[in-house]
Amino acid sequence: MDHKEVLKRVDHTLLTQAATWEEVQATCDEGMACETASVCIPPRYVKRAADYVKNRLKICTVVGFPNGYSTPEVKVFETEDAIRNGADEIDMVMDIGLAKSGDWEGVLEEIKAVKASCNGHILKVIVEACQLTREEKIAACRVVSMSGADFIKTSTGFASGGATVEDVALFREHISPDVRIKAAGGIRTFEQAQAMLEAGADRIGASALVALYRQEG
Repeated sequence: MDHKEVLKRVDHTLLTQAATWEEVQATCDEGMACETASVCIPPRYVKRAADYVKNRLKICTVVGFPNGYSTPEVKVFETEDAIRNGADEIDMVMDIGLAKSGDWEGVLEEIKAVKASCNGHILKVIVEACQLTREEKIAACRVVSMSGADFIKTSTGFASGGATVEDVALFREHISPDVRIKAAGGIRTFEQAQAMLEAGADRIGASALVALYRQEG
C-alpha cells in the first residue's frame, strides 16, 4: 500500500491541550489536501471546523477524553453536543475503572448509551490497551462487539503506551467481524502504520504522517 493510500485510512489528529483554532484550521487544510479519513480534533472546535470544511472532510472528536471516568450521562451529553455541532465520528474513552473492577455490564451499558446518542454516526471505543491485562483486552473486545459500536480503538495517546501490533492482532482475533479496529498512539512512521494495517487495523490515528508525506514531495 503506497503512502497516499495509507493516508486515506488516517484520522489526522490534533488533540493537544494548547491547540489553537489556527492549528486546527491548518489540520483541516492538511486533511482535505491529503484526503485523510477524517480529522480528529477537540470538541471545542467541532462546529467551527465543520463550517469551515463544508462536508469536504469528516470531523471526528472525542468524548470522556482522555481519562474515561466521566459519568455515562456526561458522555451522552458530550456526544449529543458534538453531533449537533457537526461531528461525523465519535471516539469515546471506555470507563477503565469499571473494566478493572470487572464491571463489564456497566461498561456495556455505557457504550450502548453513547452509541444510541450517536444517532447513526460512527462510534469508536478507546479501551486504553496499555492499562489492561490480556484477559481484560479480550473481555473489552467481547463487550465492544456486543455494544453496537463501530470500532475498538487501542489508545488515547495520552497514557503510558500506545498502539502495538500485538494488541491489534489480539483485537482482530477476538472482536466480532463487523467491528473495525483503530490503532492510535505513538504511530509516527509509515512503516509503523503499515504494520498496524497488516495486523488487522482498519483505521490509524496519527498526527505525524501527513507531515511526513508532504516532506516526500
